Amino acid sequence: MTESPAPSHFIKEAIEEDLRSGRFTYVRTRFPPEPNGYLHIGHAKAICIDFGMAEAFGGECNLRFDDTNPTKEDTEYVEAIKEDIRWLGFDWGDREYYASDYFEQLYEWAVELIKKGLAYVDDLSPEEIREYRGTLTEPGRESPYRNRSVEENLDLFRRMRDGEFPEGSRTLRAKIDMASGNINLRDPVMYRILHTPHHRTGDRWHIYPMYDFAHGQSDSIEGITHSLCDLAYEDHRPLYDWFLDALGIFHPRQIEFARLNLSYTILSKRYLKQMVEKGVVRGWDDPRMPTLRGMRRRGYPPEAIRDFIDRIGVSKNESLVDVALLEHCVRENLNKTALRVMGVLDPLKVVITNYPEGQVEYLEAVNNPEDPSAGTRQIPFSRELYIEREDFREVPPPKYYRLAPGREVRLRYGYFIKCEEVVKDEQGNVVELHCTYDPATRGGYAPDGRKVQGTLHWVSAAHAVDAEVRWYDRLFTHPTPDDVEEGKSFLDYLNPDSLKIITGCKVEPSLANAPVGARYQFERKGYFCVDPDSTPGKPVFNLTVELRDAWSKIEQSLKK
Repeated sequence: MTESPAPSHFIKEAIEEDLRSGRFTYVRTRFPPEPNGYLHIGHAKAICIDFGMAEAFGGECNLRFDDTNPTKEDTEYVEAIKEDIRWLGFDWGDREYYASDYFEQLYEWAVELIKKGLAYVDDLSPEEIREYRGTLTEPGRESPYRNRSVEENLDLFRRMRDGEFPEGSRTLRAKIDMASGNINLRDPVMYRILHTPHHRTGDRWHIYPMYDFAHGQSDSIEGITHSLCDLAYEDHRPLYDWFLDALGIFHPRQIEFARLNLSYTILSKRYLKQMVEKGVVRGWDDPRMPTLRGMRRRGYPPEAIRDFIDRIGVSKNESLVDVALLEHCVRENLNKTALRVMGVLDPLKVVITNYPEGQVEYLEAVNNPEDPSAGTRQIPFSRELYIEREDFREVPPPKYYRLAPGREVRLRYGYFIKCEEVVKDEQGNVVELHCTYDPATRGGYAPDGRKVQGTLHWVSAAHAVDAEVRWYDRLFTHPTPDDVEEGKSFLDYLNPDSLKIITGCKVEPSLANAPVGARYQFERKGYFCVDPDSTPGKPVFNLTVELRDAWSKIEQSLKK
């Protein structure tokens, strides 16, 4: 494959212009996750952009948790998010912040807006607020409480903070323009009453700021220069600017980019949670999940995910990225880094009748042909072996070059063998093959120059380790499962074959106690990762990605 030109990066160009013009003299970004769930591949794009832009300009990227909704947040998510970011290869140093760090300052700024006549306490219910807000084609109506005096608003807001009123009974709203063409400017809610303890501030607060009020002001406090958000916040930018200008404080620049949309994948946090709760998947770290925890368990290298994010580039236009490109990046990385081993998923016994009984010899195998420094290993060879059942056909079809009666093939790193006899059970199933080997072909080459077309992987039966393999396919059968025909649910497009558990697999003895998370290429099969469910002597492997590369074929066809 030839290297594609680097994709354009309008955010980088905007930052360069800001530095040239003197709008900012430094670069500081932030990644602001909500600690109410686990990160997924879509968040990885934001992480790579936020940290990547800071790194590109010698700046800093803060990690700030947007912990403004105590009903959904937990320290479990905080720790998981930090673990995932570090796994991706980024670090925020000592710049770990929380929106809750700024609750007192945010409250004081809300009071300042009340004093300026730019905020008021509203008694409308959430349903009434929605009704009064109007529609995209009709202006909103002013709340009957919009013109309360500054003194009354200050008193009510203080009492809201003190917990005097029931949840949902009052809100603090900005006083902007109920006729604005941008619905976000129609007196947005700044604070709501929640009598829920916060995971960091406990019972201290009974009111909590909304994201639109907390976000820009938190950026300002931290001296963020560029607040990078996905396109969902583009319509919120005028409100972001309005709060900062009304308060007269340091004003960062908000820039929006298109979020990641990946084929055959759900990235809605609500839908992912639904799948976990319904038992569709085994948890947030299920290897079929697009969460970073799931991808890590499946064996995706973080470098491959970052490479994928770099390749898709940054744009303002929403598009659907083919998941085959992500798989290609994973495959390309593992081809360079994963150790080669042999594993037989559907074993068929082969007895080499002219090989001495009880004899064992050790053959030298290359650990990674792409990396000479990976060295070699010794694998045992004996009279009885296992090969893949699909590597034998009693009646071979056209262009089938593997083992068949009377046919000779090469054993990887071993010898030429020839099938002499087929042993079947009472039902006529093939249960064993009797073969002969040519001792002169050790290493897989015949001194007389004869050629064979098939090369098979194998393991020594006496030394093989039993293993379980979890073979994964895409979780959905539809390329856009969250955007389907009316009357259908995304659950209607679940792939019933997304997980196949294969027991009785046979692998090299070197894998008996392979460390959890280790990645290997099972020759001729695919890339696999050792699962945490493994126990000593009984490894469990997750299929990371098959050897075939769909994206490479797609890209080649596009070049024609």
